[in-house]
Amino acid sequence: MTATMAAKAQAGVLPEIADPMQVAPKDARELSRLFFDQLAVLEEGTAEYQYARNTLIEMNVTLVRYAASRFRSRGSEEMEDIVQVGTIGLIKAIDRFELSREVEFTSFAVPYIVGEIKRFFRDTTWAVHVPRRLQEARVQLAKATEELRSRLGRMPTVAELSQLMSLSEAEVNEARLASNGYASSSLDATISATSDGEAALADFIGTDDHALELVEDFHALAPMLAELDDRERRIIHMRFVEELTQAQIGEHLGVSQMHVSRLLNRTLAKLREGMLTTS
Repeated sequence: MTATMAAKAQAGVLPEIADPMQVAPKDARELSRLFFDQLAVLEEGTAEYQYARNTLIEMNVTLVRYAASRFRSRGSEEMEDIVQVGTIGLIKAIDRFELSREVEFTSFAVPYIVGEIKRFFRDTTWAVHVPRRLQEARVQLAKATEELRSRLGRMPTVAELSQLMSLSEAEVNEARLASNGYASSSLDATISATSDGEAALADFIGTDDHALELVEDFHALAPMLAELDDRERRIIHMRFVEELTQAQIGEHLGVSQMHVSRLLNRTLAKLREGMLTTS
């Protein structure tokens, strides 16, 4: 920062910066303090306020690029897209930062930036929702696969990945399966050419869902369940919804497993008879 800039700042006049994005990180830290100091007393909505805020954003974009560089292995998204998302976090940090916190702005801003980028990956890059642990395992799997492929000159086996990742083979397979949810294809996507022309993905993956036949049975069963007493409904819920064993149900109800078995059989027989009657 030049002496002229410092003098203007001390006089309460913000220095003019031709290209804030070209300001060196060290100078950006010093200038940011001055701009934050003025931003606190400027009236929001004025040209001076907008200049101070926009300059702070542009001077600190290097923070966003630094944070974004940590996510290069997360997927095929263009880095510029990730930077744009991270910039939203930077703007939030600028709007919420106060010099009275006595903390460096960089330390304050980076969690906002990283949080916004992670939210972007969590909310927009997975075609279907999978647990966080599997999302993280997918990243670990991608890194381990690339490392072993470079080292071995071939695709690694599940056992080799398991050893490098310190996970069981079942967990590696689970991470592989979860990776299928990272991106989706349209059912109208063309996958090959046939003698009749182009073929759509939907032509090959569509199957009859026989479970749909159960919908009518469920509708018929609902009023019968409503007619059961509280204990009968509770037993049915614990057995078929919570999937408790008869012994566990007995512990909840304070009765023996044999008594639970008799109650359950009697209730199921009542429901079965009602279903046969309605059909």
